[in-house]
Amino acid sequence: MNIKNTSRLRRAKKTRANIKVQQSPRLTVFRSSRHFYAQVFDNLGSKVIVSASTAEKDIDAKSNNLDAAVAVGKKVAERALESGIKKVVFDRSGYKYHGRIKALADSAREAGLEF
Repeated sequence: MNIKNTSRLRRAKKTRANIKVQQSPRLTVFRSSRHFYAQVFDNLGSKVIVSASTAEKDIDAKSNNLDAAVAVGKKVAERALESGIKKVVFDRSGYKYHGRIKALADSAREAGLEF
């Protein structure tokens, strides 16, 4: 594993330790080279409640850019609100909070999620 990914996973491990203390569902993001994924887990982290990604057919953006992150954030927020989840904790998975990660978080907030 390369040093960038090792560092990212180390940062993610530290933040997830703090997130587990807060008894709320968590919104987790993952960036691959082609797609962008977002999932809402229960407070134990063992069950996925809702998810959205650019790999789905009903999301317009098919690449991994800023517009795709906004679309995924909006879609995961809509699905979370439909299932009765209004407040989540944002788990950025060790990624820095800027660019696509920030765009996803802002669009999820605009769609009605609180974090």
